Amino acid sequence: MTDRDDRSFLGHPKGLAYLAFTEAWERFSFSGMQAMLVLYMVGELLHPGHIEHVIGFGGLRSALESVYGPLAPQPLSSAIFGLYTGLVFFMPVLGGHAGDRWFGQHRMVMAGALFMAAGHFLMAFEASFLLALLLLIVGAGCLKGNISKQVGGLYRDDDRRRSDAFQIFSMAMNSGIIIAPLICGTLGELYGWHYGFGAAGVGMLIGLGIYISGQRYLPPDTIDRSAAAKGPMLPSDRRVLPILALVFLMTACFLLTAGQLGNVYSLWLKDHVDRTVGGHAIPITWFQSLTPLFSVALTPLVLRLWQRQAISAREPSLFAKMGIGLAMAGGGMILLALLSTFGGIGWWWLLPTHLLVSMAYIFVYPVGIALFSRIAPAGARAMYIGIFFLSSFVASNLVGFLGGFYATMSPFAFWALHGCLGLGGALVALLAIRPFRAVLAAQDPS
Repeated sequence: MTDRDDRSFLGHPKGLAYLAFTEAWERFSFSGMQAMLVLYMVGELLHPGHIEHVIGFGGLRSALESVYGPLAPQPLSSAIFGLYTGLVFFMPVLGGHAGDRWFGQHRMVMAGALFMAAGHFLMAFEASFLLALLLLIVGAGCLKGNISKQVGGLYRDDDRRRSDAFQIFSMAMNSGIIIAPLICGTLGELYGWHYGFGAAGVGMLIGLGIYISGQRYLPPDTIDRSAAAKGPMLPSDRRVLPILALVFLMTACFLLTAGQLGNVYSLWLKDHVDRTVGGHAIPITWFQSLTPLFSVALTPLVLRLWQRQAISAREPSLFAKMGIGLAMAGGGMILLALLSTFGGIGWWWLLPTHLLVSMAYIFVYPVGIALFSRIAPAGARAMYIGIFFLSSFVASNLVGFLGGFYATMSPFAFWALHGCLGLGGALVALLAIRPFRAVLAAQDPS
């Protein structure tokens, strides 16, 4: 059983280190594959001579075209990307419920890692493309909500370190995202897509090994098969539901605003940005590392700032932080819209957008998940954290839908639309500060 007073890892329990590094390798595998997915589909898989080999693809295409209408390769790839990433973040609700009620968090995390590793390796074959995506979706569902619940389980409910723990957890996650395009993307672009997908599978197995080696430092499983029969929800639980719903909405708004950086952005880079350095072109997938790189570099500075503000009682409230983050994300997209009006811009002009989006991430995503782990009903926290990930499900499907308009809109209008979404979300967040201030003060004193 973990010692909740342990401070041996950066002032936190040692179990946090094992969970963080497991998550880093999980994100390495997931993000390495995702960085290549659209480029792989548009550049190879969705063209004659390849698409015929994919088992079951005709049925998927018919289903998507029944919703979107006839789809050329780029809009089709965007729709598949949105559906896949959306389902990745839908399944943690079911996986969290299974962990809470039947199997426990440890078994679910290990099963998820094995499913994901198998999915990455099957991506190396065109015929098994859809089966690979299915295994990745199921694996992520088993892993994500349950490993996040374990992070929260390292701390007592009144331990202020919990919020910082999720920032450290997110730093580790972003470290994996930084490395993934540099390794998987480079292998895929220069040597063949299937080598990149194979590398993602190896990364997931490394993460599983780290997780298993740290078992004795992790919190014990919490399984409550009777939770569903405990009667009506407590008044304290009902009071927090509107807060959780609004946090869900703001997180989805952020992910929708910034989500095209993992989708259409790669295609825009390929056609409109000068990527040359010393006579060589920077691989497109490398740009996927910039936002998480800035996030890792800036998180310690932001945490130090918040700690100093807390001492003088000037730390922004939850909704103020999220509002600031959404404003920065919207500003980053507006900047991208302005840059798109110039032809052949140098790649360095893109750095401010990545900087703003990375800061936005720090202010929105870890703050939201920390709150869910803190005030969600105790008997079903893994499931509620899974519900938090549904914000990514909603956003990812909308990212896929909006990505289909890239072929018919001007780049300026396309990026400006996403900028307005972020700025609108910031306004909603700031308007919510006063109505929810009292409830937050009572439920989340940290």
